[in-house]
Amino acid sequence: MERPVERIIIVGGGTAGWLAAAYLASRSAKFAARPPSITLIEAPDIPTVGVGEGSWPTLRETLATIGIGEAEFLLACDGSFKQGSRFDGWRDGGADDRYLHPFSPPPPLDPNELVAAWRGEAPDMPFAAAVTAQAEACARDLAPRQRAMPDYAGALNYGYHLDAVKFAALLAHHAVDRLGVRHVADQVIAVEPDDEGYIAAVTTRDHGRIEGDLFIDCTGHAALLISGHFGVDWVERGDVLFNDRALAVQVPVAGISPIASQTIGTAHEAGWLWDIGLPTRRGVGCVYSSKFTDDARAEAILREYLMRTAPDVDQSSLAPRRLAFPTGHRDQFWKGNCLAIGLAAGFLEPLEASAIVMAELSLRALADNFPANRETMPIHARRFNARFRERWDRIIDFLKLHYLLSRRPEPYWQAHRAAQSVPAHLADLVRLWRGQPPSPGDFPLIDEMFPAASYQYVYYGMGGAVPDLAYRHGAPLDRSIRERSRSLAAALPTNRAYLDALRSAVTPQSQKVPAA
Repeated sequence: MERPVERIIIVGGGTAGWLAAAYLASRSAKFAARPPSITLIEAPDIPTVGVGEGSWPTLRETLATIGIGEAEFLLACDGSFKQGSRFDGWRDGGADDRYLHPFSPPPPLDPNELVAAWRGEAPDMPFAAAVTAQAEACARDLAPRQRAMPDYAGALNYGYHLDAVKFAALLAHHAVDRLGVRHVADQVIAVEPDDEGYIAAVTTRDHGRIEGDLFIDCTGHAALLISGHFGVDWVERGDVLFNDRALAVQVPVAGISPIASQTIGTAHEAGWLWDIGLPTRRGVGCVYSSKFTDDARAEAILREYLMRTAPDVDQSSLAPRRLAFPTGHRDQFWKGNCLAIGLAAGFLEPLEASAIVMAELSLRALADNFPANRETMPIHARRFNARFRERWDRIIDFLKLHYLLSRRPEPYWQAHRAAQSVPAHLADLVRLWRGQPPSPGDFPLIDEMFPAASYQYVYYGMGGAVPDLAYRHGAPLDRSIRERSRSLAAALPTNRAYLDALRSAVTPQSQKVPAA
């Protein structure tokens, strides 16, 4: 007898848990004639990690699906626009060592024609500046859209910078008050299996036994269900990506200060620093490898950066928060009737902001192929596990590319170039790209997380070999990009002007947001 999936139990809150609750609730009407109920169990005494502050453009579609308006999101989460990432000091650490990975793709030319046009028309320009007007928009701190545009539409492709704690609070408010998710503030103290080894129920400290058909593990690094109950192994990837520590701090900013259009990643001797601009503060952090430096030196690097970039801020008022994290992912993400999402599934250093988008992709895959009954779960699990193991491998390839071509002399950077630390798939691609540009044929996944354009921006930004390609004179690439840049500069407000106008346009009542 088929057993339908009628009860979804999400264990754990935070960004991953509440994103799962809101997303699945917003799409549950399409799962079956009788949509499943959704319950989220959240331990009230476990704080949210709350460090991930960057998103990919995918979040726009996710928010629209959930039913949260863009203005509400920006105001509730102290949000701003992210149009890409800038990397300072990654090639050789020189004074002019800087490149951009923007979110808008180059013109839709054949990759050979695109690279040939760049080298033929603008050989002295960085690749991103030559092929997209977004580079100029980022340099000018421009917003990617005008306020009159419909929600989530833009003149340029964009994601967001956000306060992760406030984002989780907004999602919780929306899921419970608007989408009917049941919230149980309690601690799970036991997991009860059934006769087939699936999870029959979880037992909470104050609410007792809560039964379910599908369980979503959003318990962070603890991985209470996928690891604690099912014993799914951890796949260590620290042999490829060395960073395992971070120091994070929030830096106040003046109300008239510019708001950067991109995450700024600055390389240092044993890792890198992130710098994320929000309307009321900057989120700054130092990511590093404990194999190549210690906590004291990492804090000294962070404070040197803050003294250089925030000289007017009292340094004694800034107390960095220390974080240690594993690098890797689960051997399986779906086991039995349990699916791990967020930190329970895996974690890699926050370079290129992969954490939120992996949760989004996991939820989209689940919702698009939701199991009608428990009997089909093994099929769904096998397909999901194969697909997402490949996704994690591709993320690791892309992040490693940021290090592989560096010419920095420090031991940390030398170790990143050692052949034994480079995945074979990435090594093959880099060999191919000496004679041909990165192209869509290199990345055949549906919903490719990092498309060929992203690899082009990073590969050429890092000084990768440029193939000798025939250039057809008369291609309008350079002129069209310059014209587009001028048009956007005249039409788009700065990030600060956009967000200040948005805030001033709302009434005090509509400014009220759920408490974090």
